[in-house]
Amino acid sequence: MSLITEEKVLKYFDITRKALKKAKDSKEKIDISNARNKIIEMVENYLKDAEHFYNKKDFMNAFAALNYAHGWLDCGASLGIFDVHDSNLFTAD
Repeated sequence: MSLITEEKVLKYFDITRKALKKAKDSKEKIDISNARNKIIEMVENYLKDAEHFYNKKDFMNAFAALNYAHGWLDCGASLGIFDVHDSNLFTAD
C-alpha cells in the first residue's frame, strides 16, 4: 500500500504556491485560437497516464493523473472554452 507522506504534500504545497505566484506575476498571453484543442490533448495525455498507472496497480498516481485531467476540463469549462452546462461533471455550469 502506498501512502502520500507529509513531506510529499508539503513539497507540492510549495510547488503550487510558487507556480501560483509566478502565474499572478506574469502578463496575459492571449491566443486562445487553439486553447480547446490543447486542453483536450492534455486531458487525453493525463487519461492515458492514469490508465498506465492503473494497469500497474499504482492507484495513487492513477488517481492523481485523473485529478489533473479533470482539472484541465474544469478550467476549460470555467473559462467558457467548453459550453457544457453540467454541474455534475464540472465546477462551472
